[in-house]
Amino acid sequence: MPVNSFEEYPMSWRPNISNISAPLYIAIAEQLEQDIKDGKLLPGTKLPPQRELADFLDVNLSTITRAFKLCGQKGLIYASIGSGTFVSSDAATNKILLPTSHSPHMIEMGSVLPDNYVNEDITRYMKKMMNDSNFNKLFQYGRLEGNVWQNEAALKLLEKVNFQTDQPILLGAGGQNAIVGTLAALFQAGDRIGTDPITYAGIKTAANMLGIQLVAIQQKDGEITREGLLYACKNEHIKGLYVIPDFHNPTTHTMSLETRRMIAEVARDTGLIIIEDAIYSFLKEQPLAPIASYAPEKVIYIASLSKTISPGLRLSYIVTPSALRKRIMETLYNINISISPMMLELATRLIHDGVAETILEKHKLYAKQQNALVNQYLGNYNILGDDACIFRWLILPDKFTGVQFELLAAKAGVQVYAAERFAVGNAKPINAVRLAITAPENQLEQALIILKDLLESNGDYTFVD
Repeated sequence: MPVNSFEEYPMSWRPNISNISAPLYIAIAEQLEQDIKDGKLLPGTKLPPQRELADFLDVNLSTITRAFKLCGQKGLIYASIGSGTFVSSDAATNKILLPTSHSPHMIEMGSVLPDNYVNEDITRYMKKMMNDSNFNKLFQYGRLEGNVWQNEAALKLLEKVNFQTDQPILLGAGGQNAIVGTLAALFQAGDRIGTDPITYAGIKTAANMLGIQLVAIQQKDGEITREGLLYACKNEHIKGLYVIPDFHNPTTHTMSLETRRMIAEVARDTGLIIIEDAIYSFLKEQPLAPIASYAPEKVIYIASLSKTISPGLRLSYIVTPSALRKRIMETLYNINISISPMMLELATRLIHDGVAETILEKHKLYAKQQNALVNQYLGNYNILGDDACIFRWLILPDKFTGVQFELLAAKAGVQVYAAERFAVGNAKPINAVRLAITAPENQLEQALIILKDLLESNGDYTFVD
């Protein structure tokens, strides 16, 4: 420690590096990560300026810079240009939102898992396909591009969401794979990408893995503003923007036509690359035209079948600007994100024969039935979401935080996900939880009764063994 005393100097974090064996910057990064995990540094805490911390520890400024960079790449801290460095709002949460409980008594309302009763229709159709004399030819390597018939099926499906394109369509093994492949192809570690302040957890895990920093864009009434987007381009130096225009995950918001056009215009003016995730667009009764319709030269459009047809159909359709197509193709090839020929053929036949549309309508009907139950039990609360959406966004009474309510619900046997899991950077999330509504009807009703009881409690809910 330097001669100057820091004993009386206010600092939000004072690491101890007196007994270390690893290189200094790694040891500092590890201590910062551990202090966050232990709760010594809470989400939103502003860290000391790097130069001040370097003086306190009597180390080179570059040592602190390297340590902060390591933690930033893990998504633990967030640097806002002109404001400082903060502990990320989601630093203490699990960003991988998959079912983890093995308890048979836990009702799953956290992970968005589509209902599976329509899988019987797909199974019958696949058995029929297996009797085809050419079925054995499907056991080959997957291709990144389909044939004419398969491309026509994709275009036919995209027409249902008011999207027409003359670009050849790339194929990926699911929406998340397409997102990872696109990020890896077009961005580098250290690059910044704008998102909504509350966004899909999958883009967060993908960005963390690749060392890409997400930047929360200013919003008004749940929509990205022109001023916020231009500010982020100029001052935060973002190179891309990730959005879910239809049934935004987790807030359920559907982006207005005006905002879609605005984003397309800004992308054309600034060179911004837009990643448009249309994973829920097929559930919309009257879908608006996608952003890609207004700026096809700047938008990577990703559609997937997992949430709207069946999770087992790991297939995504990727429409890219011609100038970016080769880079994305090469990346998808090199990281082996390609579709199984069997799954592609099955999906293509389902679309051409109208079976996919029938399944989609069944999903919509089931979602409406489930949402009727949600409205029955939670309708007196501020719960957002269209009746065709397969998840809802519950704004909690002031007596709960999202994390508190998630813990209470889990103790009572219901898994939900707090808003903190979806927060970007140092964005402070509202007190809310996401509720997936595709559990079997009897389980859903039981879960809703539990959640309603929790909401009506005084916040000090106790449980009887």
